[in-house]
Amino acid sequence: MAQTNLPILSAEGGLSRYLQEIRKFPMLEPDEEYMLAKRYKEHQDPGSAQKLITSHLRLVAKIAMGYRGYGLPISEVISEGNVGLMHAVKRFEPEKGFRLATYAMWWIRAAIQEYVLRSWSLVKIGTTAAQKRLFFNLRKIKGQIAALDDGNLHPDQIKQIATTLHVTESDVVSMNQRLSGDASLNAPMRADEGASEWQDWLVDDTPDQETTLGETEEFSERMGLLTNAMSDLNEREKAIFQARRLRDEPATLEELAQEYNVSRERIRQIEVRAFEKVQEAVQKAAHAKSREASL
Repeated sequence: MAQTNLPILSAEGGLSRYLQEIRKFPMLEPDEEYMLAKRYKEHQDPGSAQKLITSHLRLVAKIAMGYRGYGLPISEVISEGNVGLMHAVKRFEPEKGFRLATYAMWWIRAAIQEYVLRSWSLVKIGTTAAQKRLFFNLRKIKGQIAALDDGNLHPDQIKQIATTLHVTESDVVSMNQRLSGDASLNAPMRADEGASEWQDWLVDDTPDQETTLGETEEFSERMGLLTNAMSDLNEREKAIFQARRLRDEPATLEELAQEYNVSRERIRQIEVRAFEKVQEAVQKAAHAKSREASL
């Protein structure tokens, strides 16, 4: 993709001006977005790509604001999100039937999270999906249980968070200490003599470049499989599948039942059927790709 001229956010103080600038770019109607995406896909038209990108800068900024609590320059967070948006525009297939914003959210979050993870690599955050989920959700859960101002977590809070996010209690302890960053790693966890120090709970091996690259490539491959698989769904199945399975905060059966004027059980049935369709399509695509690789 050719270099795109975007508004520049140089520092935190320029955030208001940047937000004012990106609001000047008009939102696209579905038909207009489709034609621009099709023109870019077929003819690599830079003007079409420019309009697709600038019309979604507000989406990047909104997602980026959710990562301000990690102590990183908001200008860099937004910049990384914009890179993710560009990747999304480059790979977007309008014939699949869904909006660019739905597809781009994945790429924007992935780019921002990769940047955050790189920036917090002095002590290993973790490479597993569970550890990354812990990293990006710990503050939110602490807020829900009123533990943001407590400093060190209480044992019952540690247990509650570990259960909620399906991680070990030691993972919660080490991640909380890593994110707070205001106590010595040699400080004892309790007042007891001979108690373990915080550093005893930390893992100091950082992921190498091959691991990071492999994870990025794996994410891209899964995104492609999911995108293709969702093309097998009808509009209602797709909307319910996205609302129940792809959102950070999934819609409830009751909310969707009211929206579509059907019972909660009917929504559940549609969700299950959509998931089975997607799962089957992904498995078939992965199997076919595996066979191609073996030839």
